[in-house]
Amino acid sequence: MTYTATLVDTYRLTPRVRGFRIRVPDHDLDYDPGQHTTVQFETDGKEVVRPYTPTTLPDTDEFALAIKRYDDGLASSYMHTRLPGDELTIGEFEGNLTLADPDRDVALLASGTGLTPLLAILRHYLRVGDGDAHLVFGEQTAESITHRSTLDELAVMHANCEVTYTLSDPDWDWLGRIGYVQEHLDELFDEFETRDFYVCGVPEMVVETTERLRDLGTPEERIHSEGWENDAVSDGDGDDE
Repeated sequence: MTYTATLVDTYRLTPRVRGFRIRVPDHDLDYDPGQHTTVQFETDGKEVVRPYTPTTLPDTDEFALAIKRYDDGLASSYMHTRLPGDELTIGEFEGNLTLADPDRDVALLASGTGLTPLLAILRHYLRVGDGDAHLVFGEQTAESITHRSTLDELAVMHANCEVTYTLSDPDWDWLGRIGYVQEHLDELFDEFETRDFYVCGVPEMVVETTERLRDLGTPEERIHSEGWENDAVSDGDGDDE
């Protein structure tokens, strides 16, 4: 099943990432925060279907996407040339990276546009959760941190929310953490058996982070990811759109 949607607005988030506000008229969208939809279109006689995850919560007729443009990315290039008023074809919402238990503390470990499902899960948790939420977000530079003002505001507005940034290629004046998300886990967390860990990013980051969590004593049932990343790394696959 597909829906005909309208692009309401588009806006700059970072030099390579744009936000898209999309409306599906006469539909109250019902999905679990963290699930993805698809954008579908044809080019050169071929159908292109790419998954993207709303950063916003359900139960309205609108949702927002954050899409990074890749020079050779068919779908990202397509989306970055859309204008307000354009129609889009989107697919059903699906996926298994959703909040497992609102009664447990959560750690949300993201890199790049892997932030998108975890931002939705964080927003959901801050509405329904009973514990502490700590989001750790890895990027290359400070300029490439998407939704930074939103994340900072969530941390200020909610006493049970903490946000940590770590940069792999920081500018000279960066005062925060340096390196990759998985390199800081043992410094940031001291409870690996009871907290739920949600991991999303490029496949290599997800695989390395989940392996590090296991080494630190995290039970398998406390580690949540989409689940396809091992195959992507084995096949040599990486980011697409």
